[in-house]
Amino acid sequence: MTKKIMIVDDDPAITKYLDIVFKDNGYETCIAKDGKDAFDVYKKQSPDLITLDLEMPEEWGPRFFRKISKIKGFHTPVIVISGLTGIKHSVPKAAATFGKPFDPKEVLAKVQEILG
Repeated sequence: MTKKIMIVDDDPAITKYLDIVFKDNGYETCIAKDGKDAFDVYKKQSPDLITLDLEMPEEWGPRFFRKISKIKGFHTPVIVISGLTGIKHSVPKAAATFGKPFDPKEVLAKVQEILG
């Protein structure tokens, strides 16, 4: 069964790039433009992994993570990808953190490690 990755980022260039990288490597994707949109997308799509930007309009990544982590049975791994400094502390339960710009091979390797 194909694994699904939810990409949460307000930058269309980043979402398009990650979408291509993941699809080219056999993953399905779904995209949310900010934390507010991401909550609805998560409930509808049930992704296996989330890549999460931190600084976005409407609702920041850490706030989205706090809301989503309160859902009963939430165990979806989250990889933070952000241009902000101090990102390792923004989502303490993140499976990994990457600064922007990022190396797509490193992100993909971490995704493959997490999803098997």
